[in-house]
Amino acid sequence: MNFKLNKETQFLSLGMMDYKEAWDYQEELFLKTIEIKTANRKIEEESHQITPNYLIFLEHPHVYTLGKSGSESNLLLDENGLKEKKATYYKINRGGDITYHGPGQIVGYPILDLDNFFTDIHKYLRLLEEAVILTLQDYGIESGRIKGLTGVWIDHEEGAENPRKICALGVKSSRWVTMHGFAFNVNTDLNYFKNIIPCGIDDKAVTSMEAELGEKQDMTVVSNKLKQNIADLFEMKLLEEL
Repeated sequence: MNFKLNKETQFLSLGMMDYKEAWDYQEELFLKTIEIKTANRKIEEESHQITPNYLIFLEHPHVYTLGKSGSESNLLLDENGLKEKKATYYKINRGGDITYHGPGQIVGYPILDLDNFFTDIHKYLRLLEEAVILTLQDYGIESGRIKGLTGVWIDHEEGAENPRKICALGVKSSRWVTMHGFAFNVNTDLNYFKNIIPCGIDDKAVTSMEAELGEKQDMTVVSNKLKQNIADLFEMKLLEEL
């Protein structure tokens, strides 16, 4: 474990950013953190350099992404269809299947050295889900988990007639450093999900806060609640942007 633990986490709100640009930025931060950990292995603990943590929030233009365990057959558009929808498509190195990102969605990319917090990927995913669940509670929306599936769901109880996903998760971890993260539908155009089999699940719907509450929500207010819930659950000290 890292001798010098660091729970300080730099929060970055990047606004609307092209998916590939954001992916490259994530990779840069991710690899720099791994480089520090690799260098630390070769020196005495007393000389270890602390590893940084980042929590990135942003939105993407319309884009479909396919994880390592996904099937291209879950994308229901060909190249011309993508152009018509003004959407892009990427195969990426996170876990999970296919998903959609677009305006009105809070995409969160925690780039954390879990050695600074806890070394348990299952716990990591459950805490990200819990942060969304707590945020939704503030709006009177009851949500939870469905056994065997990642993400956050409305009507999640066993036997419910219309379970629908409001937040998807897909992460990558190497040497306990994380990247990728979650996509939380706030004011998302749900029509874009009709062009895929979301996360490879063809018998459950997707939803958003706007769809559940009947009106658009203030993205900044929702983001602030969500980031604070993440900070509290992970016991982070958030460093705000200057």
